[in-house]
Amino acid sequence: MPFVNVYYPEGQLNKEELKKVSNCIHHSLIEHFKIPKNDYFHMFLPYQSNQFFYDPYYLLEGEQKRTDKILHVSITCGPGRTINQKRDLYQSIAEAFYNHLNISTTDVFITLNETSAENWSFGQGIAQMVTMKEEKNSE
Repeated sequence: MPFVNVYYPEGQLNKEELKKVSNCIHHSLIEHFKIPKNDYFHMFLPYQSNQFFYDPYYLLEGEQKRTDKILHVSITCGPGRTINQKRDLYQSIAEAFYNHLNISTTDVFITLNETSAENWSFGQGIAQMVTMKEEKNSE
């Protein structure tokens, strides 16, 4: 049940590149978080260069530096993944961006926000994940 927001510099990515970014993230989530293929909700939010302030060196290894092409991938999902699954997901997304879009791994900033099942409604005013749990428990 991940919901993904991708913040990127306005004008950096065209429609085809946005789809590639989305595919890279989705395939990484399928592989490392074992989500269903049709569990697919991604929103892209461009920002103006003067609206994102950051330190170009913070916590990067070696002499590496972020550029003005930094992307922020924010993933909201249910809890329960291990630290290794999360590390593997981050690595997979960064490497896929580099391999498919030539985006430097130093420019890939990822945050993961875990929220429990009762905090989700996928439409119709229904807490589907809670309803599914209740149905399983009554079997």
